[in-house]
Amino acid sequence: MKKYFLFSLLLLSGACSSLKVTYDYDKQIDFSQYKTYAYSEDSQKLPVGDLNRSRIINAVDTEMAAKGFTKSDNPDVLIDMHVKAEQKTEATATTTGPGYGGYYGRFGYAGGFSTTQINYNDYIEGTLFINMVDAAKEHIVWQGRATKTIDEDASTEKREQNINYAVKQIFMKYPPVKK
Repeated sequence: MKKYFLFSLLLLSGACSSLKVTYDYDKQIDFSQYKTYAYSEDSQKLPVGDLNRSRIINAVDTEMAAKGFTKSDNPDVLIDMHVKAEQKTEATATTTGPGYGGYYGRFGYAGGFSTTQINYNDYIEGTLFINMVDAAKEHIVWQGRATKTIDEDASTEKREQNINYAVKQIFMKYPPVKK
């Protein structure tokens, strides 16, 4: 459960810093046929805190309305959301000093000492997946993902703003433009 709590912190961190958004879709689909939506059971049980789950759903509702969708008991698409949190470690090595065999003057080499310091940075990277599933065919037709390093020290005042920003960025390229 701690993993999912920490993921919800993804949405609490600074809105602009390092949010990576990607998309994928079925190129055979005519997205203009979709007008109504509902949430999958998994989305309604998204494993984040209740308040953040409500914020995410409200943000998706806002974006779906902006795209011309309405909620329905008999939807064209289901919105299926998932979260993933992954513990990562980054190592950075810094070497100081000339080291042995460094060039010295015109005719020779100089000896010396060098030191290498290795710093480890542990962090959690969280991803929010929003899938559109054709309700009749039970087939994913579009997926948007937002990935960000989680900032555990973000203030609670920014939660709704940051969730809205992340969801808006996910839906930025819906419907996809066929080339």
